[in-house]
Amino acid sequence: MQHTIYPLFLCKTNFMIPNQISLQEAIALTSRYRTAPVTAAFFSEVYDGASVLALLNQPGCRSFRVYLGRKPDQRICTVLVGVDANGHDILPPTGPANFTVAEGILLEEAIQCPPICPTPSPLNE
Repeated sequence: MQHTIYPLFLCKTNFMIPNQISLQEAIALTSRYRTAPVTAAFFSEVYDGASVLALLNQPGCRSFRVYLGRKPDQRICTVLVGVDANGHDILPPTGPANFTVAEGILLEEAIQCPPICPTPSPLNE
């Protein structure tokens, strides 16, 4: 089932969607986390809805997987990747970053709490 994708604010390049990162960035984030995992992290992260819909609307995408990563400044983050019917990550080609919506989309750069936190709800009180 395809969802409607609303107009996106572009960032980094004219082809990127909000929260999109390159395969090289995703590998660096998840590698740093596996090298030095921690127990203390952020409370929540928010992803742009259109970005998540673009990830899910990729050809063959049936779900998405969340990896833990570590930013260069050592903060913990999440990396989202589409998953096909066989459970394989849908990845962009390796090599220089080439951001197009038709290829494997990787998301990061979510809004973290803290410092920007949601309004009170039963999930965060």
